[in-house]
Amino acid sequence: MRILKRIWVHLVVLAKSRQNRWDLPGWLIRRPLIAVANGLYEMALLFSGRAPTELKLLAGIKAAMLTHCEFCIDISDTLGRSEGFSEEKLIALVNYRDSDEFTHLEKLCIQFAEEMSRTPAIISEGLREELLTHLSKAQLTEIAAEIAWENQRGRLNQGLGIRPMDTAGGTVCLIPQLEAPSGASDSVA
Repeated sequence: MRILKRIWVHLVVLAKSRQNRWDLPGWLIRRPLIAVANGLYEMALLFSGRAPTELKLLAGIKAAMLTHCEFCIDISDTLGRSEGFSEEKLIALVNYRDSDEFTHLEKLCIQFAEEMSRTPAIISEGLREELLTHLSKAQLTEIAAEIAWENQRGRLNQGLGIRPMDTAGGTVCLIPQLEAPSGASDSVA
C-alpha cells in the first residue's frame, strides 16, 4: 500500500507542473536507451519500500540541495510537503545539525546524504555502522541508492540545463545560494 501511495503522490506532483514540463523528456528522447534506463531506475526506487519514505525523502532533498539542481529541489520540496513535512522542517535542512525538527536517525540520514554527495564521496568513520544500528542493510541500501540517484539526476539536469517545473507553486523554495567556485571565470575555450 505504501508503494502505491508513493507512486500516486509522484504522479500528482508531476501533474502540478506549471512550466518546463518537457525539458527533460525533450533531451532524453534523443537517447532512448538512456531514457528507458532512467525510467527503470526511477521505478525501482519507487517500488523499493523497506526504508521509511520520510528518510529517503529527507536524504534525497538534501542531495538535491547539494547539487543545486532547481528541478530536483522543486519536485523534492513538493514531495516532502505531500508527505507532511512542514515548511519549518524543509527550511531546517540547511542547518539540520542545530535543528530540533529532526530525530537523531533523520540527522544521520541527512549527514549520510551530505557525505555521499561530496567529491570524493568519503563516509566518515562510524556513520555507516551507526546507521545500521537503526536500519537493516536493505533499508540502508535503499537510502544510499536514493542519494546516489538524486546526485545523478541533479548532475544530469544541470548538464542539460533542465529548468524547474514550478510544482511547488510559489511556496518557499530550498534552492541554496551558489558559491562561486575558485577559478569559476576561467574558461577552457
